[in-house]
Amino acid sequence: MGCCFTKNNNQNPNSNGYKPQQHIIHHQPHQQPRQQPPPPRQQPPVVHPAPPPNPRPVVHTQPSNPNTILGKPFEDIRRYYTLGKELGRGQFGVTYLCTENISGQTYACKSILKRKLASKNDKEDIKREIQIMQHLSGQPNIVEFKGAYEDRQSVHLVMELCAGGELFDRIIAQGHYTEKAAADICRQIVNVVHVCHFMGVMHRDLKPENFLLSSKDPDSMLKATDFGLSVFIEEGKVHRDIVGSAYYVAPEVLKRSYGKEIDIWSAGVMLYILLSGVPPFWAETEKGIFDAILEGEIDFESDPWPSISRSAKDLVRKMLTQDPKKRYTSTQVLEHPWLREGGEALDKPIDSAVLSRMKQFRAMNKLKKLALKVIAEGMSEEEIKGLKAMFVNMDTDKSGSITYEELKTGLARLGSKLSETEVKQLMEAADVDGNGTIDYIEFITATMHRHRLERDEHLYKAFCHFDTDNSGFITMDELETAMKEYDMGDEATIKDIISEVDTDNDGRINYEEFCNMMRGGTTHQAKLF
Repeated sequence: MGCCFTKNNNQNPNSNGYKPQQHIIHHQPHQQPRQQPPPPRQQPPVVHPAPPPNPRPVVHTQPSNPNTILGKPFEDIRRYYTLGKELGRGQFGVTYLCTENISGQTYACKSILKRKLASKNDKEDIKREIQIMQHLSGQPNIVEFKGAYEDRQSVHLVMELCAGGELFDRIIAQGHYTEKAAADICRQIVNVVHVCHFMGVMHRDLKPENFLLSSKDPDSMLKATDFGLSVFIEEGKVHRDIVGSAYYVAPEVLKRSYGKEIDIWSAGVMLYILLSGVPPFWAETEKGIFDAILEGEIDFESDPWPSISRSAKDLVRKMLTQDPKKRYTSTQVLEHPWLREGGEALDKPIDSAVLSRMKQFRAMNKLKKLALKVIAEGMSEEEIKGLKAMFVNMDTDKSGSITYEELKTGLARLGSKLSETEVKQLMEAADVDGNGTIDYIEFITATMHRHRLERDEHLYKAFCHFDTDNSGFITMDELETAMKEYDMGDEATIKDIISEVDTDNDGRINYEEFCNMMRGGTTHQAKLF
């Protein structure tokens, strides 16, 4: 449910000009020697040498072809790899399973359509991400980078295939969960921060979704995967652009003056979630989350905190210190008695309610987005006449879908008072299928006036769309059928949705529960007017 800024993302608009940013997909620079940071010593605290003054790899001058992004001649990736099934979709492209033709080794390939890289900044961001991934490749807990290829239509990034799923998936699947297990996971996360900072890189978007398990083996390693917001550290430079993801963003980011300390804050939020199942700063809206972060009050009173060790709470406090100058460094965190291997982290089980809360937090309420889409599809021509005209005017290339640049330009032409942040949030909220553009139905879905959603006839029609046997309930089978039609969720997600909406715990969703969900303040939809 958290939003991702990047040069965009998704939750509620706010009046303070927070500027979410969009996720970019990883790529490759040229080869560069790897630095291997020494592991932190146990005692005394290690003082690492400062990062190299200029860790950037040299960027080759581009060839004469003006359409190139990577600065090298076009290549057909199929000469080297066979692309297989789709693994996922993101803001700019599609990830495929791919097999190296010579070795038969499997990898992940992210293919980005160049037409979606509308601005010069988008292209520069991709080149920088490639440089950083190449620079960090080979380090522990960081995904291996294999190579990048560019043709006339797309840029293709080939990297290590992490087949073990997301971090929370393993925790929830295990069932048995202890402080020691949380410490082991946190140590790997902070090791990523340690390596990045030592090698002169600030990650800027640490969150559970950006950590994958290298395999399904119970002892497989965590791998950081997304460096789309990462930048090289420049000594003395103060960063002012707002990036990150709502629950994990540091207070100094919201104040528009920050450095590498923000990565420790994000790791501290992750540790809090690992121990309690929910983030430390929680609200129904993005602005509410930001206000809670700036206030900085950490709840150690609610369950399960009374049963969590003092040492664990001490580390959380030191990672979530408001003043970045007083916040622990990665070395200090790794040397903390609770986090050290064989340290004070207890091996007794954490309350099973933590796993349940973590599961609910992780599960995005996809039913709500799907219901909005159903309502939009069922609205009369008269009701959406004006919105249809807006869509046609914004779709300047007549492709049948709207890019972010078209949306921003079109809204400006219409005299919209939306900030850039709000436009980006609208783009993220509207893009239901996650393909980086808004189609006609998605546009109507995102721009419907709120009062239309609250009218009973619209809600009832949407409910009946799911309740195919007219029983008065949406069952798990009915929800699974509907969501598969839109390719919006697996069985685990569907179970999570049922448990979240089903307040009377009878294993199905009745009309009252459906209406409460739809009218609740959790859609994260930006409004046009």
